[in-house]
Amino acid sequence: MQDLLSALCLVAVVEGLFLFIAPLAWKRMAAQLLEQPASALRRMGAVVLVIGLGCLWWARH
Repeated sequence: MQDLLSALCLVAVVEGLFLFIAPLAWKRMAAQLLEQPASALRRMGAVVLVIGLGCLWWARH
């Protein structure tokens, strides 16, 4: 449970860092994401999920 909480906190740090360093670029990216169809976003999410799980597996083994 402690690892899950640590991971969630790290996500918050990374998200906050992007917003702090480049807020205008983040807004442009968010606007572009709104224009994408849901299927494209779902595919993008699946790719990021698989990459994240692969990295997690690699880091743990």
